[in-house]
Amino acid sequence: MRHCYILSVFTREGAGGNPLGVVTDTTGLDTAAMQSIATGLGFSETVFLDWTGGGVPRARIFTPAAEIPFAGHPLVGAGWVLSALGPGTARRVACGIGEIPFHLEGDRVFIDVPLPGEVELVDPGPGVARLPAAGRAWLVRLPLRYLLLEVAAPAAVAGAAPDFAALAAAPWEGTLVFARSGGAVRARFFAPAVGVPEDPATGSAAVALAGALAFSGEAEGALVIDQGDEVGAPSRLEVRWGGGVVAVGGGVRRDEVRELAT
Repeated sequence: MRHCYILSVFTREGAGGNPLGVVTDTTGLDTAAMQSIATGLGFSETVFLDWTGGGVPRARIFTPAAEIPFAGHPLVGAGWVLSALGPGTARRVACGIGEIPFHLEGDRVFIDVPLPGEVELVDPGPGVARLPAAGRAWLVRLPLRYLLLEVAAPAAVAGAAPDFAALAAAPWEGTLVFARSGGAVRARFFAPAVGVPEDPATGSAAVALAGALAFSGEAEGALVIDQGDEVGAPSRLEVRWGGGVVAVGGGVRRDEVRELAT
């Protein structure tokens, strides 16, 4: 038996958030076993933490369908576990894109990620996979590729009804649809290509959005992103960027501890 901590990450006023599984004992688990656990849990991501070798703890991140090199809510959740449950000395976690620092601000956990450098402004066209028409669109590599679509109003975000088969076959892995008013953003994120039809809260997409806005002339800034209402998990992400770094974070709640038979 091994423990799996079930967290909700990017909570909104203590409620909602994106469920996450955190497995802290990776002894005897190979890639296939980790994938099987993540598929069985069914969360958008499950993270496996290996801190037995000393130095910087290593995080491996799995969706229900695939291992991915980077995702925001697993690393925020990993930072919470490393801070709250031990060993208490770690201040960064290693993943597929390198070592990511994390820090606490009151009851919120933030990760600090390099500002994405591979950003392209693209033609939004008349509508992608039945998604609302966008005024601006970007393609950002994280290293997974995200298409970002800026639409006119929050109602357009809420009413989005994508063609998931078309998105799964698209030449990018995730799609962020968002509307912005100043520092407030309403967003939804779809990634059926990696087994996540709709994600309740997406830290990596917040990083991508900061990269897109920086590319388009906003060298620094801050946003509050609300996401997840359409899937019954109201979530809130805080993001700020400047000096080549994006900080993204939010509230974390521990919901339960499960015993895994694997």
